[in-house]
Amino acid sequence: MADIKFEVTKHIGVLSEGSKGWQKELNLVSWNDREPKYDIRDWSPERAKMGKGVTLSAAEITELKKLLGEIE
Repeated sequence: MADIKFEVTKHIGVLSEGSKGWQKELNLVSWNDREPKYDIRDWSPERAKMGKGVTLSAAEITELKKLLGEIE
């Protein structure tokens, strides 16, 4: 499997932290030198390893914000 290149271009915030120090974060991430996208995933301390996550475009994050605003 080819190496995946990534760069966290902007750290937005931590959503939660697990007992082993992994943090679920919202960041802007550039994958393989592409335009940065919003990304939610678990990261180990020092960002040495990552878990599975979800990557969203700006349009998708705007739609998600609308949907979350409808939750009571």
